[in-house]
Amino acid sequence: MKTIIHKLEDGSGAVILPRGMLNSLNLQVGDQLQIIETDDGVILRPVGDDVERRMRAARDVMDKYEVTLQRLAK
Repeated sequence: MKTIIHKLEDGSGAVILPRGMLNSLNLQVGDQLQIIETDDGVILRPVGDDVERRMRAARDVMDKYEVTLQRLAK
């Protein structure tokens, strides 16, 4: 997947992540990302309340598979 670094008014740049990637990684606008430099490039890692992020991801899975999970619980 490719993206472009967009120039901002202050001369800095902004990387835009596609909506599909945000959804699959359970990221939302306003989430903080840690930037880690490596010899091969950069790694973006979510920062913050990891427990809340995991709970949100679990709720999303439970909502998506509600019927299946109810059948398995019987």
